[in-house]
Amino acid sequence: MPRYKLTVAYDGTSFHGWQKQHPPDASPLRTAQGVLEQAVRAVVRAPVNVFGASRTDSGVHAVGQVAAFDANIPVPLERLPAAITSRLPDDMQVRSAQIVPDAFNIIGDVEAKGYRYTVAFGRREAPTRPLFDRFWTAWTAWPLDIALMEQAAGDLVGRHDFAAFTRVNQTRESTVREVHACTVEQSGEGRLHIDVSGEGFLWNMVRIIAGTLVEIGAGRRPVDSIGTTIESGRRDMAGPTFPPEGLCLQWIRYGEPGCGRQKQLARQRDKADA
Repeated sequence: MPRYKLTVAYDGTSFHGWQKQHPPDASPLRTAQGVLEQAVRAVVRAPVNVFGASRTDSGVHAVGQVAAFDANIPVPLERLPAAITSRLPDDMQVRSAQIVPDAFNIIGDVEAKGYRYTVAFGRREAPTRPLFDRFWTAWTAWPLDIALMEQAAGDLVGRHDFAAFTRVNQTRESTVREVHACTVEQSGEGRLHIDVSGEGFLWNMVRIIAGTLVEIGAGRRPVDSIGTTIESGRRDMAGPTFPPEGLCLQWIRYGEPGCGRQKQLARQRDKADA
């Protein structure tokens, strides 16, 4: 049975995150995975389970989420994105589709992910706050020094224990992650982008990075404090968790099918060394 890989975009505003959720004694919540799965089933005309590469939280957006499923499809591959999208609501669409090897592991074979956090800043008058893009842009009234933020962002790059940059009592076995790049650049008057890429991210990690860098840009914490925060391993040493509406999953890059085994061994070593 062929395995299909989809690139999916969605406005996360009205979704309870990516992952399907069915609370006890209640109707299922509206999630990106659940909505996409129903559309795929309508095209395939059979029960299908759709899996995703990244569990985006409620309110977080995506332009490069990746999903996969196994099915025999009565639609030519080149028409599949349009066929699925025609059965989706207006806040989601399938951008592309391809057939991948049976060994393709949608989570284990991920090589890197890229996120963008968008911030509007230094605008104290109400009419200048984000309006039409308010569900895609976080806002702070503080004026920000982008050069200081960019300097501090460089200290996040590398392989570190990011326990200070995730929620307390998160469930991952290891909090060691490698950040490949972290940049801050102005994207217009009173607007900036924080772009972060890495092998993978902890719960709320990018939003806490954004909150920490914004506090540095506002002069509320030292520019050289990132290293100390990482070494502490304490959540209270990092900045606030910024809101979900500023965050967007930009892209996911894959290695060769089956490469996930090497990553699993590396994470086991990280756990042993902790």
